[in-house]
Amino acid sequence: MRALWSGMIQFGLVALPVKLYSATEEHQVRLREIHTADASRVQHRRFCEAEDREIPYEQVGRGWEMPDGRLVPLTDEDLERLPLPTKHVVEVLGFVPGQDIDPISYSRPYYVGPGAPPADRPYALLVEALARTGYAGVCKVAVRSRERLAVLRPRHGLLILQTLLWPDELRDPGDLASSAPVTDRELELAEVLMRELTGIEVGEVHDEYRHALEQLVTAKVSGGELAAPSQPKPVVDLMAALEESVRAARASRD
Repeated sequence: MRALWSGMIQFGLVALPVKLYSATEEHQVRLREIHTADASRVQHRRFCEAEDREIPYEQVGRGWEMPDGRLVPLTDEDLERLPLPTKHVVEVLGFVPGQDIDPISYSRPYYVGPGAPPADRPYALLVEALARTGYAGVCKVAVRSRERLAVLRPRHGLLILQTLLWPDELRDPGDLASSAPVTDRELELAEVLMRELTGIEVGEVHDEYRHALEQLVTAKVSGGELAAPSQPKPVVDLMAALEESVRAARASRD
């Protein structure tokens, strides 16, 4: 893999050179933008407002907009001089129990690898110490043009750096929670059903969207019909639904 960031992890007086690598890749199904009137492709062009003409990608840069609307050009060299300590340093602020990190805050994960041979021992020490204590290191780091809160945690003998959303990036859910009462018997049956449904192999679950999209396209081209998938219906009798679910789950295991 190609490293996308290199710098240091610093906690206390210990510093070790590391590199970050993308830990995930999303396999998206991309649909083309088309003109609905004639199904031709839509192209996005880059126009200069001042000259009212299209410009090549090589002439596109970045700038900061001032309160009065003026744009201040910023080059890669300018951004490299950004006076931000976390631009090349993962600054560990402290350690907390891993379970104290709310999963809703998790954003993008990165593999962390030693950046040089002298980092091997402190790297291995940090992985083992985190694994043994159950702690996660809360830190700050500047990745992909912005500073992020992040956590360092162990996984299969590696360090994972997982960026977090800032608190003001989490939306208030308002009054979405239900206030409807539930009975003890309903809770007992729900727990039984959960136990019956444990043991799912996540690695065997596949994305069916692309296959369904291909079926749709084939049907449109050939003029065929698609069978509509069955849709679940809202529960009317909660107890009856729970009891039947438990029986079905047990039967599927026999």
